[in-house]
Amino acid sequence: MSDTSEADDSNGGNESLTATDGDEPTVPIRCSACETTTRVPLSSLADAIDRHNRNRHGGEEIAEVAPGIADRLADLVARDMGLLEEE
Repeated sequence: MSDTSEADDSNGGNESLTATDGDEPTVPIRCSACETTTRVPLSSLADAIDRHNRNRHGGEEIAEVAPGIADRLADLVARDMGLLEEE
């Protein structure tokens, strides 16, 4: 997570992955302790969260994928892996 944060990304609880034309989707990360929200590319999501928590919070898991979006990501991954298909 970078020091430059964006304003709160929430839009009434209907958060989504966003991407500009041809760019990789970005995911909002929120840190309640720092009161920040930032967007990072999906491919660097885990590293960004780990780095922020390690550098800012002594490794304590405080920063996380924004609430609401984590469930959506889990659904997308499960669907992609075929876990939601009926047998």
